[in-house]
Amino acid sequence: MNIQDKIRAMREIKNWSQEEMAEKLEISPTSYARIERGESKLNLDRLQQIANIFNIDIIELMTAKENGLICLFSENSHNSSNYYAGNEQLVLENEKLKLTIVHKEELIEQQKAEIQALKEIITLLKNK
Repeated sequence: MNIQDKIRAMREIKNWSQEEMAEKLEISPTSYARIERGESKLNLDRLQQIANIFNIDIIELMTAKENGLICLFSENSHNSSNYYAGNEQLVLENEKLKLTIVHKEELIEQQKAEIQALKEIITLLKNK
């Protein structure tokens, strides 16, 4: 994964538009689009500015790992995002998420059954 793809992926993880990212960098949206397309050379100052926006070290930004994992955590939010660069990691993460969803659905059904049982107990107690 080259640096412009990494920047684009991290921007997308944050759900920021190119315009929002350009505003954070204090450049035009056109200039920012050139960065993501790899048409603009990035100097060290610009790379540092981008790394600061994503709250990561510049080395993490510049290191391209084909099967790496980028985790972006925001201290001002309860949301965190993960980006998986390798297909194998994506498949594993998808399976984990599917299992989590199934488990949560089972818990919801269990809670519904418990609520129904409690309602029946309340009805019985009221009738005594």
